[in-house]
Amino acid sequence: MAIVGTLPRGRNTAARDDPHVVSADVRTAGATIDPPGLHVIRRRVDSIAMPTVVVVHGGMDRASSFGRVARSLPDISLIRYDRRGYGLSRDAGVVPIEGHVADLLAIIGGDRVVLFGHSMGGIIALMAAERRPDLVRSVLSYEAPLPWEPWWPKPRGEVAEPPSAADDAERFMRRMVGEGIWNRLPAKTRADRRAEGEALRADLRSLDQGRPVFNAKAVNCPVISAAGSESSRLYLQAAEELAESLPAGESVVAPGASHGVHLSHPVLTAELVLQACARAALV
Repeated sequence: MAIVGTLPRGRNTAARDDPHVVSADVRTAGATIDPPGLHVIRRRVDSIAMPTVVVVHGGMDRASSFGRVARSLPDISLIRYDRRGYGLSRDAGVVPIEGHVADLLAIIGGDRVVLFGHSMGGIIALMAAERRPDLVRSVLSYEAPLPWEPWWPKPRGEVAEPPSAADDAERFMRRMVGEGIWNRLPAKTRADRRAEGEALRADLRSLDQGRPVFNAKAVNCPVISAAGSESSRLYLQAAEELAESLPAGESVVAPGASHGVHLSHPVLTAELVLQACARAALV
């Protein structure tokens, strides 16, 4: 398992402003029409050397979480979006994972891109790479879950489901960010996150099929499967085994990082993205 090269960790040294952002409502000739209701941020940079990168966020997340990563990649055309049911795409409805893959492919359009999928977004990116190898040049998958593997923890006995999807979302957030941070969030922010409970449940149900949702052997593009050195052994094992299952997989450890690498280590995350772009140039 490779280690990401030495970089400043947890600090963003890029400019605060991002002058290249193109609104989702601004179109150029031949541009893809994004799926209705989705909040999409397109930043176009004139460069023939670097491919466009599309960021796919995980459960209970949104495009804005990757803002500092975007500012650390000023010379790359970048697309970020809120998946259905989350953030500013909350009113676009809730779909199973196949719907998220369809949205991603629609956003890509006819371009050949690099995909960066975080957590659940990694699974969506790999599914898109399997279905449209002509469009996906390489993938960076960060701590994608593999719940169908026999070693992935399963619920013990009958676990009572929270009384509402909102409670499910709150429980998830408290586990991910900690009780202290959750309690300090503004009331509106907490309410917005609780409103994403149905989208979270749809994500989890999509992976709870007892079998892989993609054929690893059919993902032929280069894939960097990364995990943080400070993450649980579960994610480290998942990243390593995912890489081993792929024809062109490579396992990488992000030093000092855990699951929220894009928030705590945006510059390091940007370096991982650049590595994925470098792999794309080789094919």
